[in-house]
Amino acid sequence: MRVLPVGREALLVEVDSAAEVAAVHAELLRRRAAGELGGVREIVPAARTVLLDGVRDAAGLAARLPGWEVPDLAPATGPEVVVPVRYDGPDLAEVAALWGAPVPEVMASVEFRVAFCGFAPGFGYLTGLPERFHVPRRATPRTAVPAGSVALAGEFAGVYPRSSPGGWQLVGTTDAVLWDPDRDPAALFAPGTRVRFAEADG
Repeated sequence: MRVLPVGREALLVEVDSAAEVAAVHAELLRRRAAGELGGVREIVPAARTVLLDGVRDAAGLAARLPGWEVPDLAPATGPEVVVPVRYDGPDLAEVAALWGAPVPEVMASVEFRVAFCGFAPGFGYLTGLPERFHVPRRATPRTAVPAGSVALAGEFAGVYPRSSPGGWQLVGTTDAVLWDPDRDPAALFAPGTRVRFAEADG
């Protein structure tokens, strides 16, 4: 674990894996709920970092953090979202060949977890795929990926909330609305949300 100051009242915690990010994020949330983090306002996970904003004693917390015992992440207990998918993506056959297994079967067998959000409003980076099912990004990104595209890249799965450029492998589409500013909460996915992909009828 490496802890870096960010301005006067923020710290950036660097770790080596998405699993460590999830464990550190969970421990920080637990300690904040227990009143151990003072006035920390925001705790924001990313791929290999967790940002703490609003740290009253940044130097003191930075000195203590590396000595913490951070337990492994317990099984996910957050809310579950089931996403119906039509497996009709242009990269479906290529991913199935890499996996040596039908994509709908593999996707349905995994309970994904939203590790962090970013890239676009409503986009969640979903972890949970076993390492043997990690796939590379496309060598040439597409200039426009349709909204609702279910995609894979490296250790992550995700759903594009709106049309945008992208280099992930596209395996399907969904009608689920990932971001709706008139909904509370606006984002369908939040860190800690459990996600299952179910093959859509028809």
